[in-house]
Amino acid sequence: MAFDYEYVTPEQLAGFDKYKYRAVDTNPLSLYIMHPFWNAIVKIFPTWLAPNLITLSGFLLLIFNFLLMAYFDPDFFASAPGGKHVPDWVWILVGILNFVAYTLDGVDGKQARRTNSSTPLGELFDHGLDSWSCVYFVVTVYSIFGRGSTGVSVVVLYILLWVVLFSFILSHWEKYNTGILFLPWGYDISQVTISLVYIVTAIVGVEAWYEPFLFNFLYRDLFTAMIIGCASCVTLPMSLYNFFKAYKNNSLKHSSVYETMLPFISPCLLFILSTTWVLWSPSDILETHPRLFYYMVGTAFANITCRLIVCQMSNTRCQTLNLLLIPLALVVLLVRLELPLHVEPILLYLLSIIITLAHIHYGIQVVYQLSNHFKILPFSLKKPSSD
Repeated sequence: MAFDYEYVTPEQLAGFDKYKYRAVDTNPLSLYIMHPFWNAIVKIFPTWLAPNLITLSGFLLLIFNFLLMAYFDPDFFASAPGGKHVPDWVWILVGILNFVAYTLDGVDGKQARRTNSSTPLGELFDHGLDSWSCVYFVVTVYSIFGRGSTGVSVVVLYILLWVVLFSFILSHWEKYNTGILFLPWGYDISQVTISLVYIVTAIVGVEAWYEPFLFNFLYRDLFTAMIIGCASCVTLPMSLYNFFKAYKNNSLKHSSVYETMLPFISPCLLFILSTTWVLWSPSDILETHPRLFYYMVGTAFANITCRLIVCQMSNTRCQTLNLLLIPLALVVLLVRLELPLHVEPILLYLLSIIITLAHIHYGIQVVYQLSNHFKILPFSLKKPSSD
């Protein structure tokens, strides 16, 4: 049956058997504040609670925030002058849930070690959901500033989304080449900052963000500068440093430039295709359906990243071309044929459904395969029955 398709190859399963987790975290915020906090929080959880269930719960909270904000701010105009503003209680709830989701993401690994239930599946499940979380928290936080004269344009947010996505995959590119996961500083800083900004927005109101932060430098400009600055001045330099350090130590896993850069081929093609669609769109699809377009891009990116994570954990060659790029390429070609304007949004909805179902199918099957391989139940600490 097609539903029982096995995405993880026998070679990759053999690679998972040899896998050892290696990570480096040098972020002062993480080391001296968050880890002690998580160490205290994890003691609250019962020892029968499966780590993967904690991971899934945090991810579902981010989806809830995304949907809640989509209800109160569907077109990102709620924070604009004269718009129907998001209620204060929503900002507070979203801020609390964002921090809870971040906390659960930090606690799941500690719960695994606490219950002696650490497995490669747990790490894959955690990082795989993290890759999909990028689009949810970026698009949700966009509602703080929104569109309009005082906000951020949908094109700028599209660029910022890609900055975040490439920052995320950069750490897994490092691990693909060095065998070590260097945890990025930007993640912890951004999650704490975002959670606080949600709460502050409820207290001071969105109108406070209309005012200049410094001279003529607006808060929206600070928002943009922080994302781009963190990626270009912290994440990218540290990744390159770690890569060249491994190169000097002769510890890189791949010798050719092509093999080294292979993980970037599909993400770059996704960026090119989606950007081409934005530029060619006869109905200005990014202006008319920004939230759905961001979601489509983020979900396709998550699938690409998940497949990379499988390869770097199993020490196998990265897939050159992600097959989800094919329907996207076909849609972009159809858009170029100057179809009636009402057809383009339909194509976006259909493509989003196809990519979502394909990604969910991929995730379920991979979890099922690895659960069977390691003879574990993914959401329970009990061993599966031998019957």
